Amino acid sequence: MPREARRKSSTGLYHVILRGINRQRIFEDEQDYEKLFETLKDYKEKSGYEIYAYCFMSNHIHLLLKEGEEDLGKVFQRVGATYVYWYNWKYNRRGHLFQDRYKSELVETDSYFLTVLRYIHQNPLKAGMIKEVSEYLWSSYREYIEKPKICDIEFALKFFSENREIAIRLFKEFNSEKNKDECLEYDQYMRWKEPEAIDFIKKISGVQSAIEIQSLEKERRNNIIKKCKEIGLSIRQIERLTGVSFGVIRRI
Repeated sequence: MPREARRKSSTGLYHVILRGINRQRIFEDEQDYEKLFETLKDYKEKSGYEIYAYCFMSNHIHLLLKEGEEDLGKVFQRVGATYVYWYNWKYNRRGHLFQDRYKSELVETDSYFLTVLRYIHQNPLKAGMIKEVSEYLWSSYREYIEKPKICDIEFALKFFSENREIAIRLFKEFNSEKNKDECLEYDQYMRWKEPEAIDFIKKISGVQSAIEIQSLEKERRNNIIKKCKEIGLSIRQIERLTGVSFGVIRRI
């Protein structure tokens, strides 16, 4: 069956997600994050798209961008092929890395543009990985506060104020607000049923019972908890199933 043609945004703006196949990690170390960043930067110059926000998570990335000279299908074919070729060479592997095609939604109003902007920056926060949006290293938040690298920050800042100093202050406040924003997402943050969560923990750790996690050597315990957070188990759920305290899980 032929794939359904993607709808075109009247503004050219899209929220895009690229995800690792079968929830697989697409970044193993800092060099991997840097490689994808440089790949996006390189093709930004060649393809003419504009980036307003991004967030690189361990097994997926979010982008808020505007289509340029090339349509997004070609852009992500190029970006994906370049990064996967390098990743496979580095880790001596073969085959696909990303899940099917990229996933996207239209961004056609100013209000939804701002919603997606905040949603992307708060992604690690809502996943329980950080306490403050500013702590996460691989999102565009710091480009707005410090120095832009691949983001076209002026477009977004003008929604807050023509005065740059005021705009940045309001940008910080907006991105720190608690909210119930809902945007395009894969299912990795959907709630897992407890039997499935327990089976996952036992499978990745080799223990007979999830509660044994709390007595493991610290580094091994922390690596298991990181994997649980990456696939969408909530901090409360991990705490309940493993016996590891909420504070410890939140810091990992």
